[in-house]
Amino acid sequence: MIRRIFLFILTNIAIIVMGTIILGLLQTVFGIDIIGTLHSSWLSLAIFALIYGFFGSFISLWSSRWMAKRFYHIEPITLENLASASPGEKLVYKTVEHIAQKNGISMPEVGVYESPEVNAFATGATRNSSLVAVSSWLIAQMNPDEVEGVVAHEMAHIMNGDMVTMTLLQGVINAFVIFLSRALAQVISMAIRRDDSSSNWFVYFGITILLEILLGILGSLVVMAYSRRREFAADEGSASFVGKSKMVNALRALQRIHEENTAIPGNPKLAALKIDGKSNGFLHLFASHPPLEARIQNLINSPIL
Repeated sequence: MIRRIFLFILTNIAIIVMGTIILGLLQTVFGIDIIGTLHSSWLSLAIFALIYGFFGSFISLWSSRWMAKRFYHIEPITLENLASASPGEKLVYKTVEHIAQKNGISMPEVGVYESPEVNAFATGATRNSSLVAVSSWLIAQMNPDEVEGVVAHEMAHIMNGDMVTMTLLQGVINAFVIFLSRALAQVISMAIRRDDSSSNWFVYFGITILLEILLGILGSLVVMAYSRRREFAADEGSASFVGKSKMVNALRALQRIHEENTAIPGNPKLAALKIDGKSNGFLHLFASHPPLEARIQNLINSPIL
């Protein structure tokens, strides 16, 4: 899941910043008074922010699967190559297939990527156009029941529509980021106004881009808080698909692997687990996952059998 969120937020911020740069180039090349139009009233700026904000988040959503496959060099597992796949890869495919058929959705794409991290993620715009990917190290380090629990967890994210609801949330955050960045940039550029109008233009767009990045990072804290809540729901979804014991054992396996590797500073195997470990203080706000112990306890207390 951390992979999915990282790609979504990074793409989203990049789209907003690139859009601002393109608007700036349009004003320079064609002499369109974009600044004046946007600030003709707060209402016009707010409408622009809403349209632009949701456009950026939905582009991030629709491109998420394509980006994930290329960014992580995911090797697909299909019916055509299933016979030559390893037992662990076959289990991943069969688990996804079983849950998809049981819930009446199209078979998601399934893939594996080479990595020393114990990780898995799901992404895609809709339930019927999704991707489930697992790292090679996860398959190597977990037993079949634990792998099944993790894969079912990712399928629960798909069935719960977490990417869509996250997109809507991100769209609202984007709107605030775009509105505030331009409003504050206008105030600051007016305060340091010079006679040279071209200098004022560069100051405005420079401040806007900087504020978009900073406010975008702050906005991601809200997305991370939402993500932490959805992890509990995905754990429970996994338990309902394959049984509570398999998901509990998967979480305990992650906990065990984390503890085994904590003593090795900078160990790449911890990259996906740090966020799941015991996050403390301010850094906890940037965690996409709750602490493993909290997830285990929540699932044990769940009425799901």
